[in-house]
Amino acid sequence: MRNTARWATTLGLTAAAVLAPLAGAASAAPGSGPSALYAPSALVLTVGHGENAMSATPERAVTLTCAPRPSGTHPAAASACDELRGVGGNLSALTMRPGVFCTKQYDPVVVTVDGVWEGKRVSYERTFGNACVMNAHGSAVFAF
Repeated sequence: MRNTARWATTLGLTAAAVLAPLAGAASAAPGSGPSALYAPSALVLTVGHGENAMSATPERAVTLTCAPRPSGTHPAAASACDELRGVGGNLSALTMRPGVFCTKQYDPVVVTVDGVWEGKRVSYERTFGNACVMNAHGSAVFAF
């Protein structure tokens, strides 16, 4: 039952994050400003403790829209969008920041990202050894 609720919440947030920017672009008249021509970038990010998304206990979920401008419930939307643009939306390319040291304590944290980046479907899941390691990767993207 817990996983059903998690998936229902994730799908609802994904639909809201993806469809809201698309509705704005679809209703805009041709040539009605710079926001009329852009590829949508809207994501739902979740974090929880566990080995994988199916077994994780979800703790937080945020929305992140990067086009036409940074917005959503992500607390650092502008910085997160800048980091994602820097890696071309490839979440796997987010590497650990230099000079960050984390303990080897194993307390797995799983992050999921679903949505659209520049008009292309995105689905990402990654398990980090602990919260320190997660925060060291994509410092603004996973800081929620």
